[in-house]
Amino acid sequence: MNLPNKLTTARVVMIPLFLAALYYSCWMAAFVIFALASITDALDGHIARSRGLITDFGKFMDPLADKLLVTAALIAFVELLNVPGWVVFLIIARELAITGLRTIAAGKGIVMAADKWGKVKTVSQMVWICYGLLMGFCFYGLSIRGSEAWGMYLAFQIGMAVVLCTTLFSGGNYLWKNRDLFSQMK
Repeated sequence: MNLPNKLTTARVVMIPLFLAALYYSCWMAAFVIFALASITDALDGHIARSRGLITDFGKFMDPLADKLLVTAALIAFVELLNVPGWVVFLIIARELAITGLRTIAAGKGIVMAADKWGKVKTVSQMVWICYGLLMGFCFYGLSIRGSEAWGMYLAFQIGMAVVLCTTLFSGGNYLWKNRDLFSQMK
């Protein structure tokens, strides 16, 4: 197994550790695990492309690992940070729709590489999740209350709106750019 695939596998292994840290209220540990997992996402793709180590395993597992990591955090945030379920639903629905579109494209020999909006979406999600984990640490670990807590929560809500917008925009962009695939469906 090459280095990029090891990094992808490590990201998948980190997911249950991340969730365990969250559910045992170890917010800083959850932040560190999530941040490390996010870094492996940037590294594995870069290393695979720069060293010519792209494999079928990596093509399959890398996006799956990303989606599992982000989805785990989002679902936990519904319970732990009061993120509305409909927001999480829309984000997950976008991921499923684009994954389905990529599957159709692959069946026709078309590779749908991530575009700049897909990358903006991923970065915004990971930054917002990291912020949420740090906010959770401040609220539950440091017991920050009052106007500081309100300001942090407001920033979290604004970040959520940015994530939702970038997620939906990038999904719409993928669908629009690949609309010809729909006309070919039978």
